[in-house]
Amino acid sequence: MSWRKEDSRAERGYHHGNLKEALQRAALELIAKKGPAGFTFADAARLAGVSPAAPYRHFRDRDELLSSIAERGFEQFEQALAAAWDDGRPDTVSAFERVGKAYLAFARGEPAFYSAMFESGLAVDLNPALLAASERAFAVIRAAAERLAALAPAGTPRPPALMMALHIWSMSHGVASLFARGDAARRKLPMSAEDLLEAEVLIYLRGLGFSTVPSAAAPNDPAGPKPATPPPIPPSGPWGTPK
Repeated sequence: MSWRKEDSRAERGYHHGNLKEALQRAALELIAKKGPAGFTFADAARLAGVSPAAPYRHFRDRDELLSSIAERGFEQFEQALAAAWDDGRPDTVSAFERVGKAYLAFARGEPAFYSAMFESGLAVDLNPALLAASERAFAVIRAAAERLAALAPAGTPRPPALMMALHIWSMSHGVASLFARGDAARRKLPMSAEDLLEAEVLIYLRGLGFSTVPSAAAPNDPAGPKPATPPPIPPSGPWGTPK
């Protein structure tokens, strides 16, 4: 379930025992307006139409309220990434591209959730539920990285899948932060977020030894079509010369 900006005050407000969700909706609206650090527990209570003491029925403090929103955001984020990945169909490389685009789409479409997830300064490792939700989202990117690493051309040293996943996550987050978090409004950029991410993916894949463009399936991809002739194998990769 996603909360949208057009939800009315009546829908957000406290009615018939939905206090917890009313507070989450109010906090999400405040995050969208002021950022994750720009409001207090009392502000969320006021916007939800309840007393300052009411939030303590469900949340220990403001950080716990933020954590609940970030956890819900990661759940939606995981669903979006998993749908884009679609188990690597129709081929791993094009599915890999879709994951990056889904990352950007989520950051643009759910900026308040994205802020709670990545900009709130929450200690994720101290919150088991939030940590688990974030790891499930990251697992989708790691699965894509593992499949991609397995398709590295013969004779090219394969990078650790975890290293690839972290690089992909960082690369997507950097582009999303530049374009989806407002920086693009302050400066004129020569390309779209999608074009920039596609260029970075192309550079990254070529660094891994792929000589094809990102939209083409790798020759040993079980999910993709087999090309008539395999692409040329580079003599070495970024992790050293094959022995």
